[in-house]
Amino acid sequence: MKVLVVNNPRSGQGDAGLYDYVRELGARGAEVTLRPLIPGADLSGALRDARNFDRVVASGGDGTVSAAAHVLRGTGIPLLPYPSGTANLIALNLGIPLDPLRLAETTLTGDVLRTDLGELSYATPPEDVPRERRRLARPRVKRKMGFTGIAGAGFDADIMERARGLKDSIGAGAYLVGAIQILQPTVADISMEIDGRLVETEGSALLLVNFARIQFDLSVIHDSDGTDGLLEVVVIKARHMTDLLPAVMAAMLDRIGDFPDRSQVFDTYRARRVDVTATPALPLQADGETLGASTPFSAKVLPLAATFMVPAQP
Repeated sequence: MKVLVVNNPRSGQGDAGLYDYVRELGARGAEVTLRPLIPGADLSGALRDARNFDRVVASGGDGTVSAAAHVLRGTGIPLLPYPSGTANLIALNLGIPLDPLRLAETTLTGDVLRTDLGELSYATPPEDVPRERRRLARPRVKRKMGFTGIAGAGFDADIMERARGLKDSIGAGAYLVGAIQILQPTVADISMEIDGRLVETEGSALLLVNFARIQFDLSVIHDSDGTDGLLEVVVIKARHMTDLLPAVMAAMLDRIGDFPDRSQVFDTYRARRVDVTATPALPLQADGETLGASTPFSAKVLPLAATFMVPAQP
C-alpha cells in the first residue's frame, strides 16, 4: 500500500510521534512518502499526485487537515487526520486514536467514512493592509475557504485571535485564556437568508456546525450529523461569557445521555446554504483559523465530499 504523508511541522505539538508512526507503517509493509510543508507552501501542490497513493495522511492542526480534505474533496481518496495540532477537533470528532501504532493500524485497515464539508465565500482587504485596519479597508478581494468542523463569526473568532500567540506554550488552554479576555462580547444585529428564508435576530456569535465536538470534548449541539447534507446554523445569544454556563453544563450532561435543552442560549437552524450580514460586522474563523475578514459571508454544504479513514468498527 502506498501512503502519502504531508506534515506541517509548525503545528502545535510538532512531530507528535510522527516518525514512530511512519516506521510502523513501513514495518507493516506500506511504502511511505513524507512531504514536509515549508512556510508558504501550497498544500494543493503537495497533494498534486495524490491519486497515485492509496492513502493520504495530513499531519498538523485542524487547519491543515481541513485544507487537505478540501483539496481532495470528491476524489474518494481516503484521508487520515494525524492529530499533531493544538485542538485536533477533526480527529476528535472522527474518533481518531492518538497512539502512533493505533494510527498506523487505522490508516491501513480502518473503515472508510464519507462526510460533508462546508465552504465559506467572503471578502478580505488586500494583503498589504495593516492588520489593525483590515476590517474597514477597501477594496475587497473575494475568497473561498473550506471548513470541516466549525466555521463562524463573532466572539469565537476573537477568542482564536487572542489564543494564536499562546497555543505553542499552553496548548488548548490558550482558548480558555482568550475567552476570559472577552467577558462581554460584541452583540450584533444578524440577518440570515437560510435556503431562501429570511431570519432576523441578534447574537454575539454565529456558528456553522458540521462536526459538533469542540475543546474539552464538549458538543455545541447534541444532534449534529456530519453526513446529513446540512449545516447547523447556531446563533449564540450570550451577552456575557457567564451566560454560556448553562450551555456548558448541558454539553457536560450530554455525556451521560441527558441531552438538556440549549434554547435559552442558542437558536439553531439547519441549512444547505446561508447568507449572513451583521451590524456591527463580526470577524470570521474557520476550523480554528482566523481569516482576517468579517461579515458579510455566504456558506454552503458540500454533501459527502470528504473521505476519511476511521478506526474499524468491531
